[in-house]
Amino acid sequence: MNYPVALLCKCLDVSKSGFYHWKTAPVSQRSKHDNYLLLKIIEAYKAGRKNYGSPRVYNELKAKSISISLNKVARMMKKHGIHAVTSIKHKKAKIARNTRGFSDNVLDREFTAIKPGKKWVSDTTFVYTRQGWLYLAVIIDLYSRKVIGWSMSQYNDTKLVSRALEMAVKVKPIKEQVLLHSDQGSTYRADAYLALFKNNKIMQSMSRKGECHDNAVAESFFSTLKSELVYQTTYQTREEAKSSIFEYIEVFYNKVRRHSYLNYESPKNYEMAFYNRV
Repeated sequence: MNYPVALLCKCLDVSKSGFYHWKTAPVSQRSKHDNYLLLKIIEAYKAGRKNYGSPRVYNELKAKSISISLNKVARMMKKHGIHAVTSIKHKKAKIARNTRGFSDNVLDREFTAIKPGKKWVSDTTFVYTRQGWLYLAVIIDLYSRKVIGWSMSQYNDTKLVSRALEMAVKVKPIKEQVLLHSDQGSTYRADAYLALFKNNKIMQSMSRKGECHDNAVAESFFSTLKSELVYQTTYQTREEAKSSIFEYIEVFYNKVRRHSYLNYESPKNYEMAFYNRV
């Protein structure tokens, strides 16, 4: 692959004159191989949207049959200033909740599942835009960590979480029961939302009050979404944010992004591997 000189200079942290000197100067076979590996690291880093640290870059190269150790990937990335993007967070708005009608914590922090469609977690978060807050509700399958249901709206209401659940139900085996865990928000206790449970063989589980670790997988997803996408820009409108988040979830996170919990496979590939075995 031919990379633009400006991109290579930026990634390698050298001047253009220095780059051309490097390109034309005699080099050893080892140096040539290291230069080749560096370009492949840059390619994998870009494929991960600059969000991959050395373990994910290593697994991306491994998947392409490029022979290199994790330690060498880490050393080369550190040497050339290639690292996962980090950023400053926006503050979250607060929403008042009542304290009636809680379900038991059936999930009890057992964040593993033997197959898809057995355990789900759900949560809602806030995304800042210049137009106002955008609310995002997601449902994640604990087997593959795949986002199987999502919904976005300017209102944090029952319709928001219901639309996410309706989307998830479309991929649920009809006759099997699934456990769905959430926090104690009032939207998760509304009659219209709970009606979907009765009609689709869903058992409810809720976090204990003030225990955010009871829903750690959903919290982790939101942290990843915000550090890798949301905090990298300031959205002018809710529609701009919706389009960006949709693309991240459906195009990148579910299908491409390598997940450490999944032995650095993407949620889609990890789930497909299960169905290929049965």
